[in-house]
Amino acid sequence: MNPGQTIPPGQDERLLRGRVRKTQNKEVRMSKPSPTPKGEAFNLLEHVDYASGSVVSKTLIKKEIGNITLFAFDQGQGLSEHTAPFDAVVQILDGEAEITIGGQPQVVRAGQMLIMPANISHALQAKVRFKMLLIMIRSD
Repeated sequence: MNPGQTIPPGQDERLLRGRVRKTQNKEVRMSKPSPTPKGEAFNLLEHVDYASGSVVSKTLIKKEIGNITLFAFDQGQGLSEHTAPFDAVVQILDGEAEITIGGQPQVVRAGQMLIMPANISHALQAKVRFKMLLIMIRSD
């Protein structure tokens, strides 16, 4: 997939490749590369910044078995409906997100988390801007 192309359903892991992607016709920007601190505490909220009209992502760990990624969604931004072949954990760090799983929307607020089950369609929408930590662990 080339930068600027829409992410096809079921291919959200491709979001983590490249510098810029589009979702719902909006840009997804990768944060400037900076090393993730290892062996020392850091503040997740300060590790990714909001960008006007965009979704910003920053990969903290990328391994064959899975990824941990920070996201900052500006108000009105989102990820369109898609599926993944493995469970994904979302923890909302700031603001609130409307997350739809299997056609059922719910509001998830700062301090809350949920598990998006494998092979069930899901989508995210920022009614207000929000930051989240996404943990994807691949399994058989």
